[in-house]
Amino acid sequence: MSSKMIETNEVGTQWWNDSCNITELEEAVLKGASGATSNPVIVFNAVKNDEARWKSVLQKIIKDCPHSTEDEIAWQLVETVCTEASKVLLPVFEKTSGMKGRLSVQVHPKYYKNSKLMTEHGVKLASLAPNIAIKAPSTSEGIQTFEDLTAQGVCVNATVSFSLSQVIASAEAIERGLERAKTNGIDTSKVTPYITIMVGRIDDQLRKEMDEKNIAIDPSVTHWGGVSVFKKAYKIFRERGFKARLLSAAYRNPMQWSELNGEDVLMTIPYKWWNRFDKSDFKVESNINKPVDESIINTLNENFEDFRKVYDEAGINVSEIESYGACQYTINQFLGGYDQLIQYVRKHMIYN
Repeated sequence: MSSKMIETNEVGTQWWNDSCNITELEEAVLKGASGATSNPVIVFNAVKNDEARWKSVLQKIIKDCPHSTEDEIAWQLVETVCTEASKVLLPVFEKTSGMKGRLSVQVHPKYYKNSKLMTEHGVKLASLAPNIAIKAPSTSEGIQTFEDLTAQGVCVNATVSFSLSQVIASAEAIERGLERAKTNGIDTSKVTPYITIMVGRIDDQLRKEMDEKNIAIDPSVTHWGGVSVFKKAYKIFRERGFKARLLSAAYRNPMQWSELNGEDVLMTIPYKWWNRFDKSDFKVESNINKPVDESIINTLNENFEDFRKVYDEAGINVSEIESYGACQYTINQFLGGYDQLIQYVRKHMIYN
């Protein structure tokens, strides 16, 4: 099958469907997708947009668990949706001996302040299927979670990441977890850790700073923010030999696909975006090692404090990352999305 997305694979990029929507995922796998992403926001949208598939499933969970809370029902629904989505990817997982074919499943967003709770929930979610990767935010508590889960042989995906300081700290935590696992005789040969950089949300933060400070430059320069951070992180990861692989997310423009294609790059791309790329006239080529023009980097450095925070390795301390605007917005969005899921479940519990 001729496809721009298959060509994306051919230059060394792995790409995922940024949703566990079953219909989307089945189509994506046919076009070369080797993974998928979920979180409570995504699960809520997958269920709401495909009620013909999921409404009766939810009603049965409610009927079978008459004394469960709405949170317990919600997580049973999340686990059911994710288990079914993982089956779509299982042939890819088996064909590649566990190197591809993962579904990322996010721990409870309300646990982001508590590493112990995130770790316990991550272990439970990882037991749903052999091809699960556990997502947690790259906050101080989340970084400890990455180490503790990896030490137990659980594949992790560090998310809510924007800065070099975060991705490096997450990669180092995973390395410590791998060493602990080795000491304890746990096989990690099939553990494929990921670290997500939300490239589009970096750009969003720069545009927000531009508006707030009335920065008078060409606004298109902000399109290079996330791309620049990702390329620098990729170079550092290759130099330091981290096992974790970088995954780009939160698409806002085609450069976040075309400029980041290359060997050992992963991308989690929303359905509408990868279809747009697939139908585009872009030439698919490896650009990950092509440097961003120095004048662009200089412009970003000179005008944006929020760029310096994420682009410089010591730009922001991990302990302070929760004060970074994009981090605050993303965590709040995850919490709000979980609340929407609870409201959806509540409605069905009341009127079931």
